[in-house]
Amino acid sequence: MEIRAVLETNGRGVLLYADNFPGAFVRGASLAEAMEKWRNEMTAYLRWRDGAAPVGFDFVPRVVQEKCSGLRLEDADSDVLFESEKPPLEREEYERLKELCLRSASGFCTMYESVPEKSRTLFPARETFYGTVPRTAEEIYQHTKNVNSYYFAEIGVEVGNEPDMFGCRKEGFAILEQQHGFLKNPVFDGSYGELWTLRKVLRRFLWHDRIHARALIRHGVRIWGSSKVADPFFFLFS
Repeated sequence: MEIRAVLETNGRGVLLYADNFPGAFVRGASLAEAMEKWRNEMTAYLRWRDGAAPVGFDFVPRVVQEKCSGLRLEDADSDVLFESEKPPLEREEYERLKELCLRSASGFCTMYESVPEKSRTLFPARETFYGTVPRTAEEIYQHTKNVNSYYFAEIGVEVGNEPDMFGCRKEGFAILEQQHGFLKNPVFDGSYGELWTLRKVLRRFLWHDRIHARALIRHGVRIWGSSKVADPFFFLFS
């Protein structure tokens, strides 16, 4: 089993995405630094997705696409559209990816609810491309939840960000499925000149959840210890 990777770089950092494992990714100041993280990332990802650690896995990826970017990749900005995200979807593939996106949202809610004090932080304020980096469990949760309306709007689906992360994501899929031909996966010219497809939205939900779920578990463990915070993404076992 191999990782087919998409490489996005800006000269200051790199993002490597697992094209064939939507949502799995590593990043680093250099390609070598990012590559060292694949084993831990894929171990956690496959335990989450399949309930088992990888067996017979080649952790050295084969890069199938590259993009040079002017974005702040070191802060996890991104705009790449994978070539593999352009073809139409089969219904079975869509249902499988939707289930992962809903499972991810549910797991994030579980992790957030387990945090004892949701407004506590130990971290100094830091600015990034989208504003101040979320520092408390509440801020991390709200930021992650509130991309729902943004991501869906990029493919023509109008939905809000309430009542919670799982509920608004589920509603977005329900509205999407009322659109004729949504599985044809057309390319949309979205905000800031970024290209989007349904496949990309599915991958971006999983990717964005993993970024901030990892931040949330690090935050929780640092303050309260590993026994106090739920770990549905298996980050502590990788």
